[in-house]
Amino acid sequence: MRDWAKARRERTHHLIELGGLVQKAGLVDLTDDDRTTLLGAFLDIAGQLQGSNDTAPVDLKTRWRRAGLHAFDRDREHDRTTGRRDHD
Repeated sequence: MRDWAKARRERTHHLIELGGLVQKAGLVDLTDDDRTTLLGAFLDIAGQLQGSNDTAPVDLKTRWRRAGLHAFDRDREHDRTTGRRDHD
């Protein structure tokens, strides 16, 4: 496989995974799949990480990371107890 094709496939896989996180967080349903609202929310998050609020960006990332780890742990526990592997 050519390098450009491999890079494109890896990028596509990465973007699909990111979209899955948006779905997993419930944002698609909570925004009625309004992509303008989702973009606005992401821009707000980016602004927070650029320091446009009272909370330090490192503290935000730490808090968000903990919440994400907790969600993944809940999914793993659910999979373990139900024998399921999907999260839909």
